[in-house]
Amino acid sequence: MEVIVLASNRSLLLIFLVFVISLLSIKVTHVSAVNYTKTHRQVSSLRVERIQNHLNNINKPPVFTIQSPDGDLIDCVPKRKQPALDHPLLKHHKIQKAPRTMPKMVGKERSDDVKEAASVLEGAWQMWHVNGTRCPKGTVPIRRNTLDDVLRAKSLFDFGKKRRSIHLDQRTEKPDTLGTSGHEHAIAYTETSSEIYGAKATINVWDPKIEQVNEFSLSQIWILSGSFVGPDLNSIEAGWQVSPELYGDNRPRLFTYWTSDSYQATGCYNLLCSGFIQTNNKIAIGAAISPLSTFNGNQFDITILIWKDPKLGNWWMGLGDKTLVGYWPAELFTHLADHATTVEWGGEVVNTRASGRHTTTQMGSGHFPDEGFGKASYFRNLEIVDSDNSLVPVQDVTILAENTECYDIKSSSSNEWGTYFYYGGPGFNPRCA
Repeated sequence: MEVIVLASNRSLLLIFLVFVISLLSIKVTHVSAVNYTKTHRQVSSLRVERIQNHLNNINKPPVFTIQSPDGDLIDCVPKRKQPALDHPLLKHHKIQKAPRTMPKMVGKERSDDVKEAASVLEGAWQMWHVNGTRCPKGTVPIRRNTLDDVLRAKSLFDFGKKRRSIHLDQRTEKPDTLGTSGHEHAIAYTETSSEIYGAKATINVWDPKIEQVNEFSLSQIWILSGSFVGPDLNSIEAGWQVSPELYGDNRPRLFTYWTSDSYQATGCYNLLCSGFIQTNNKIAIGAAISPLSTFNGNQFDITILIWKDPKLGNWWMGLGDKTLVGYWPAELFTHLADHATTVEWGGEVVNTRASGRHTTTQMGSGHFPDEGFGKASYFRNLEIVDSDNSLVPVQDVTILAENTECYDIKSSSSNEWGTYFYYGGPGFNPRCA
């Protein structure tokens, strides 16, 4: 009888050890940003005071606040009090309600086959919409930033910025190949002799796993002009991202970014500095997207359009075909004050190699493009805006991935999806070390 009890105890011990090991393995790929945040006792009162002053500048007094189920606080801020207008170049800026003209569609209406396909690919929305509350007209929804949000950043200067090292001696004709800085990409890009005034794509939305809190995974459109090897690159960016450092969780979120000096001092994510002017009272930049795509299950995507208003020169962002989100004023830019020279679509991750190997942070769905629909993430219906303010389907793209054993990309075309591509990967694996 004692032998049976001993064996039973050993079995329980074995089960317990397996359970603990499984928890530890989960912890590697499901990082908790809360654990990374410094406790307030570790931060000097002077630094806390500086951070609080900064938060007071970007967290504008709201008309009222909406509590999101994911823990976010969405402040309804009067449109004319939003952070953008604190920018020195925008002190006397008059907010543009809408662009004078929208980009014209080129080609015929979508066929029934395309409409049927689109009905399967339902549009994603935002988590704070769950209770049905929206900000009133005349206000814009802004995600409130906290002391913990700033403490997760490397410094107050780095808060809300995408830090990238562009080496001046790195002469290459391939755009944005910055793998040496820890950033890895799987992108499609177009470079033409014609001037570019915008771009559009429909982007599959997933929730890639992040290994380290200071890593991220994003899927976006880049509108670019200037030098890739100099300090004057202008970039306008929008898409979805998972960034525990920036948001304190692992949820995919709608985001924007801009810079006019190669990511050095100007620009930021979302509304974390003055610059981007929001006009929509129903969409919060930086808020979580819901629902999300599942492996071999329902697929959800968002359509993003960025284009330059030919009358006033501001760069507008839209969701879907008709929803205006806001704009980047022309005053923010040098090269993009005129036109863009390059458009990129695709994914980007940060690989810190914190464990002495390649990160397990995923790109897209975390699966390679060869797996196809429902398994790999996609961009579809790639278009650019030409000098006639017309949306033109992209006929040809160049694809680029720094390390195809970690993250890859495969492009193709069809009647329904136009030019499209699958992209992404799991990061660390037997062929990616």
